Amino acid sequence: MFRLWGKIFKDNRMVRDTVIENGDYSMSRTEMIFAALEDICYEFDLGKPIWLDATIQDFKRHDKARFTKDNFIETIEFDYLEIQVIEE
Repeated sequence: MFRLWGKIFKDNRMVRDTVIENGDYSMSRTEMIFAALEDICYEFDLGKPIWLDATIQDFKRHDKARFTKDNFIETIEFDYLEIQVIEE
């Protein structure tokens, strides 16, 4: 089971989190990540963030990425959104 953990942080505190599960292995890993991120953004009522080169490199290295205000088109009321793969 593929699981992606989404967390919103403000002032170094986690204020909200969710775990999205996906067991559809007909999708590629990348497709599962994008689908889970879309579900996280829907649940948190956010626009989809933009994957910057630094974000992609961090995700490739650590299976974790932080989306700051630079990754969003609209203004955000928190410091960053962090996603992390917790199970594959």
